[in-house]
Amino acid sequence: MFSKILIANRGEIACRIIKTARRMGIKTVAVYSDADERALHVRMADEAVHIGAAPASESYLVIDKIVDACRRTGAQAVHPGYGFLSERAAFARALNAAGIVFIGPNPDAMDAMGDKIESKKRALAAGVSTVPGHVGVIRDAAHAIEIADEIGYPVMIKASAGGGGKGMRVAWSAAEAAEGFARSTSEAASSFGDDRVFVEKFIVEPRHIEIQVLGDKHGSIVYLGERECSIQRRNQKVLEEAPSPLLDDETRRRMGEQAVALARAVNYDSAGTVEFVCGQDKSFYFLEMNTRLQVEHPVTELVTGIDLVEQMIRVASGEPLALRQQDIRLDGWAVESRVYAEDPTRNFMPSTGRLTTYRPPAEGVLDGRTVRNDTGVFEGGEISIYYDPMIAKLVTHAPTRAEAIAAQVYALDAFAIDGIRHNLAFLAALMRHPRWHAGQLSTAFIAEEFKGGFVPGEPDGGTARRLAAVAASIDALTGARLGRSGHSAARRRVVLMGDSACEVTVDGQRGRWTVRLDEAAAPLEVVSDWTPGAPVWLGSIDNEPIAVQVRRVDGALLLAHAGKQVEARVVSPREAALLAFMPTQQVADGGSQLRSPMPARVIAISTEVGQAVAVGDALCVVEAMKMEVTLSAERAGMVSRINVDCGDLLAIDAVIMEFE
Repeated sequence: MFSKILIANRGEIACRIIKTARRMGIKTVAVYSDADERALHVRMADEAVHIGAAPASESYLVIDKIVDACRRTGAQAVHPGYGFLSERAAFARALNAAGIVFIGPNPDAMDAMGDKIESKKRALAAGVSTVPGHVGVIRDAAHAIEIADEIGYPVMIKASAGGGGKGMRVAWSAAEAAEGFARSTSEAASSFGDDRVFVEKFIVEPRHIEIQVLGDKHGSIVYLGERECSIQRRNQKVLEEAPSPLLDDETRRRMGEQAVALARAVNYDSAGTVEFVCGQDKSFYFLEMNTRLQVEHPVTELVTGIDLVEQMIRVASGEPLALRQQDIRLDGWAVESRVYAEDPTRNFMPSTGRLTTYRPPAEGVLDGRTVRNDTGVFEGGEISIYYDPMIAKLVTHAPTRAEAIAAQVYALDAFAIDGIRHNLAFLAALMRHPRWHAGQLSTAFIAEEFKGGFVPGEPDGGTARRLAAVAASIDALTGARLGRSGHSAARRRVVLMGDSACEVTVDGQRGRWTVRLDEAAAPLEVVSDWTPGAPVWLGSIDNEPIAVQVRRVDGALLLAHAGKQVEARVVSPREAALLAFMPTQQVADGGSQLRSPMPARVIAISTEVGQAVAVGDALCVVEAMKMEVTLSAERAGMVSRINVDCGDLLAIDAVIMEFE
């Protein structure tokens, strides 16, 4: 067994690998760029080596720097995590040449499966069901259109060396095929250093289900069940679960056996994932094989009880698998939410900045429910423009799917983040969606259910009553601390919830109150040990646990719960009457300007001063966190001024160009 390993990665996956290595008694070496000098993975590791400037192309993607860091520290092996160099056969070969073990599959298997075009050929030869498409490299946009016309729309244009939703576009017409080819090749080149793409049929109403495989260097290969990853936006996963609510035992067995057959055909020897696109009728077709650890591996770990990172390390050290297929059982259900630094109300544009508040829910096991939070950030840390926008992976496990979802619902409400935009409210709304609860999923779920984008709604019904009670209890507590006369005794208030109001009477003392919202309804029993300043209110209402995110904004309480958000004020009747006369701030019309929807870098400008543009015309392309976004005209006009050049760094809402 190794005594010291280096982790050639950053963020939450580096921290997660360090935890397992520490449990195994293995010392760890972190590597870091200029942007990550204070990062959590650097703090957690036993040693850390600086490897270059902030851009990944000058640090995390430079093979020679990783090999040199191993030599300098005496690391015997390297775990690549996912992304960066994790699927580069050249990296594994460079390590092998230097006498350093790569904790992953052998380079030949990576070559065969890491290239999506070659992997489809191998899958066909192994008897694996595959999606109709063109198994070959696309020369140019005209070639892409020609092939798409032959296959029939819609089609998926995908980067051959891609992953994580990068370099992928769905095209429903020839024009979209041309644009998709341009964007896919550009993203593929910048993310993977390989601009090759291919085209395949896009399955309508598809579900994304993947099989986890694990092999050793002695010929043993097993599968560890499946994960469903159908809830996606821009082809990037948002929610994952294990097992899938679609599959039955027989379909699971057939998919697992095909995955093992493919892995065996290329002599696979580590953790890997065989991805399938599935129809609603349980038909399934091979998509690709990821020759690395997957982002969503925790759900598999929780339902199988198997530490995949530990298995990868043991396999790399030469140990045979101690697992046999007949011994693997799926226990309970696990659900994972990806917490991103992004703004769901702005089409999920990435967000950067300092985490002024970062308070995840408590981890551990309680009443048969497990909460796990894999993260690589800390309160006061920085979310950089240079890397993936993931903040954390929040995972829950319970005996049933319904219980795992319920645990996730509470954990999301108990998660407080401030200082940047994030997707917690969106995740909370997803987790409560009836279609999600019913397991009626597809990769188009978000596009279909949130057609106008996501806007946190105001609570109504029972949710509004509970939040009004929380606001009243907070007001009673803070008022008592301020020494207001009679504040903790019975006293009428008016709680403004958006445009509604209700009379409130609060009786009780610190920690326990009886709240009456009107004369007719039964009073609510509110219990909490919340203290002023805490970002999350944890307690119960009528013995039902509830978590509410709390912020003070302009003298009001901003309460977030269940994917809803509301501003609440607890005031006297006289103050409530006066508030009705307060003016409402008007939002200025920004239609004559194109503003950056996110902190980004300009990589292309598609127009010039004096040019007339129509609605939908491409104006420029910006890039942030490994994602390219084409910004288009929202109304017709003429470009009067361009304020940026290619290569410029933009702040959010920076004016890129103006129109007349």
